[in-house]
Amino acid sequence: MRSSKKQSQEKRKRKHASPDMTLIHHLFGRHGIKRQLYFIYLLALFVPVTMLGIFLIMNTNNLLKNYYSDMVASDNLRIKSIFFEITTQIYNMSENICGDEQLAEILGTDYRAEHAFTTDADAFINGNSYLYNYAEVEELAIYTDNPSISDHRVFRRAEEEEQAQDWFLEASEQSRVLWMPLERTDKYGNRYWNLCLVRRIPQQNDAYHAVLVIKISDNYLRTRVESSDYEMIVSADNGQIVYASDRSLYGQPMHLDIDLNDAHYSYADSMTVDGRRSIVNVSTLNMYQSESRIYICTLNQYAYDDIYRIVRTCVLIVLTAILLPGIMVFVYTHYFTTRVELLREEMHKASHGDYNITADFRGSDEISEAFADLQVMVEKIQEKEAAMYQSQIGEKELMNKQQEMEFKMLASQINPHFLYNTLETIRMNAFAAGDREVATAIKLLGKSLRYVLENTGTASTTLEKEMNYIENYIKIQKLRFGSRIEYQLIVDDAICLKDYQILPLLLQPIVENAILHGLEEKENGGVVTVHIYLDENLHIDISDNGCGMELEQVRKLRNSILVRNPEIKASIGLYNINQRIKLCYGSRYGMSISSVPGKGTMISLVIPPMTDSAM
Repeated sequence: MRSSKKQSQEKRKRKHASPDMTLIHHLFGRHGIKRQLYFIYLLALFVPVTMLGIFLIMNTNNLLKNYYSDMVASDNLRIKSIFFEITTQIYNMSENICGDEQLAEILGTDYRAEHAFTTDADAFINGNSYLYNYAEVEELAIYTDNPSISDHRVFRRAEEEEQAQDWFLEASEQSRVLWMPLERTDKYGNRYWNLCLVRRIPQQNDAYHAVLVIKISDNYLRTRVESSDYEMIVSADNGQIVYASDRSLYGQPMHLDIDLNDAHYSYADSMTVDGRRSIVNVSTLNMYQSESRIYICTLNQYAYDDIYRIVRTCVLIVLTAILLPGIMVFVYTHYFTTRVELLREEMHKASHGDYNITADFRGSDEISEAFADLQVMVEKIQEKEAAMYQSQIGEKELMNKQQEMEFKMLASQINPHFLYNTLETIRMNAFAAGDREVATAIKLLGKSLRYVLENTGTASTTLEKEMNYIENYIKIQKLRFGSRIEYQLIVDDAICLKDYQILPLLLQPIVENAILHGLEEKENGGVVTVHIYLDENLHIDISDNGCGMELEQVRKLRNSILVRNPEIKASIGLYNINQRIKLCYGSRYGMSISSVPGKGTMISLVIPPMTDSAM
């Protein structure tokens, strides 16, 4: 009745469960705790931070690009203003020169003497200080084909070479102002380019032509325009570069893709320049009172390096914000699920009757409390089972005592003194008969028998007595095998054999195996070596120089000393020795086997260094 009531209550709870809890159960309840925690990390942190990080990185990239584009555009506007200011001043200067009546009279006069021209020219130049007071003017020259005028200060006689130039012909045939790049060569052969104003000077004498050329100073431009942050390129409307941050570009055609046919061309975006992505701003300056124009290009070749560096930093921050919590979640999930799995395994063991649960369960949270409850439950179950089997244990103890008494009664029937006296009588008879070999064999056998009988039922003996017994045993074997076997004992200097305790009759089966199996095929030169040394534990290595064993044989023998295999008779003694060591000293101690075919076999024992004081 109670169980049916509980089932109905659970059904009502499930029926009235909220939809939110049902959804949560659907999402998480079908998976393990580890997968649930990882799923929560993905939903609560990884996905939101990733989406937010992508948005912030893209927004930062756009903001930085717009910032650098605005800076380049602002610098382009600055340069454009400077060029407009300088070219306007040059134009106004040319207006004053071209409208000067004194100049027109000089250019239209046929001088008979050169000094008359130089006098008029000096008067004109000295009376017009603006001809040499403009810092932005590198050179001002008035070219004329009047043969009576010679080269003097700003005046130049236009020889046939100058008259054949495009700038002279174009300026002579029209009245509009021209702006163009002109090349000049100094006395050292260095070539220079300048942005020049070129225009015709009206004359009173139509038989002659005069052209005004005003060259803007490149050094003046550089002091006004130059910027350490941006590269600048200025070209005329024919595409020829008249100014650039890099002087090697002067006179070359514009290498940027600019529409020279567009009188109001402008461009503001990124562009690949010399294999490098750059932010570029190009604008057109239509010259004052002229149909000429120049294209001003400002570019920042390192903007994208800064943008990429900042974006990489943002990406690194976002990755850190994702990975660091991810690592923490992974570590905590591993820690948490390991404890849950340990609790589950111990509960599973307890549910199947294995109450040997671990006591090493760290922590002070709810899981630790649940494990403590499990320990209490196991203790109570063990107490109840102990009470149930107490009577059976008592019966078994009575049976064991009865068997022990029977064994003692059987052993007491053998009188050791009778055996010793009998063997001694036989030995004396053999000695009297002159058979020393038989007498020696009987003496060794008596010693061995005495050691065996004295240590039957004892828990320990000294290492010295055990080694004496081994020597007696090998001497007996030498009576059988003769010079085929030899024996050597190696003991470290720090070890006194009589100070250390060992289980009695522990080494003889190993030495017997070494002689009977290890040295079986040895015709001569067989050696059994016992090496005793000490580190944290006491080590006893028993080796032979016999035929050795293959790897598969060694593997089977190693398994047989762990799990008894009746089919391998040679391993029964080794199995018993290994079990005696583990039962007496603990599971960390025992036996190991190594062998090399053709070189021999070594069996190593590891036991605790028990002394008389420790016993």
